[in-house]
Amino acid sequence: MSGVGRSVLSMSTDVTAAAAPPEVSEVRQPSLSPSRASDFMTCPLLYRFRVIDRLPEKPSPAATRGTVVHAVLERLFDLPAADRVPERAHALLAPEWERLLEAEPELAGLFGDDQGRDEWLTSAEALLDSYFELEDPTLLEPAERELFVECDLESGLRLRGYVDRLDEAPGGALRVVDYKTGRAPREGFEAKAMFQMRFYALVLWRLRGEVPRLLQLLYLGSGEVLRYEPDEADLRATERKVLAVWDAIARATERGDWRPSPSKLCDWCDHQALCPAFGGTPPELPVLPVPAVPQARAADERPSPHTPVDEV
Repeated sequence: MSGVGRSVLSMSTDVTAAAAPPEVSEVRQPSLSPSRASDFMTCPLLYRFRVIDRLPEKPSPAATRGTVVHAVLERLFDLPAADRVPERAHALLAPEWERLLEAEPELAGLFGDDQGRDEWLTSAEALLDSYFELEDPTLLEPAERELFVECDLESGLRLRGYVDRLDEAPGGALRVVDYKTGRAPREGFEAKAMFQMRFYALVLWRLRGEVPRLLQLLYLGSGEVLRYEPDEADLRATERKVLAVWDAIARATERGDWRPSPSKLCDWCDHQALCPAFGGTPPELPVLPVPAVPQARAADERPSPHTPVDEV
C-alpha cells in the first residue's frame, strides 16, 4: 500500500465551510456519499440528525468563507492561464459573496456591520494567498471542476459525490484534487482524512477502469498538502469498508438504534441540546418509507471544504 506524503507552508488561518451543490435528480436506490459515511463513522446519532431528522444547522462566517473560497478557485480556471494570479483571485471574492448572498439572503445576518464583513473578506484573501503558495494555476488546465460522480456497486449501493478538481496528464493518468480551507490533520491522522479521497478514487476506478495516480488534499488553512498514491488493493479495501459502513447504517435503521459517540468533535456539533450524551432527548423518529434505509438528499452529497475533524 502506498504512503501519504506531506508538504508544508506556514499559515495560521483556520476556517470551516460547507457548500450547496446544484440540483440532481432524486435518487431512489440506496446511496452513500463520503460525507455521510464519515458522519456515521464519527457518530451514528449525527448521521441520524442530518439524514433522517434533517435538522437544520446554522451557518457561520467560517463555513460561508469556505464556500466562497471554493467558488473563487473554481472560477479562477475560467480565466486565461496568464491571468490566474492572486490579484485576480482577490477580485473574484466580492462578486462570489454577492452571488451566494443573493441565493441565501439569510447570510446577511452573519456580520454585525460592514467592518466585520470586510475583515471576513480579508481573511478569505489570506486563504487564496495560501493556495498560490501551494500551486501555480498558470501551469494547470483541469480536466474537470466540481465534477459530480456516481457509480453502482454489485451490491446495489450507489456511491456519489463531488470532486473539486480532476487533472488528467497527457498519458491519461488522473490526479484527484480537493481543497480544504481548514488545517491539515496532525501526524498519524492522515489516513482518516484521506477516506473521502479514496472514496472518490473508488468511484472513478469503477467508472473509468483506471486507478487514479494521485490523490491530493490542499489545506489552505495551514498551507499543507497531503498526497496519496492508491492502488487496486487499496481501493478494494475501501469498497469493503464502505459496504461495512452501509451495512451498519442499515442495521441501525432497522433497530432504530442511533447511539451518540462523544468525542472532541462534539464541540462543533449544533445538536448537543438533543443529544443524550449531553442530557438531551432526540426527537421522535420519523416514519421511513419502504425500503426503510434512509436516503440522503442530493444537497448532502457534497463534503464540507473543512470539517472539525481537521482540527483534532
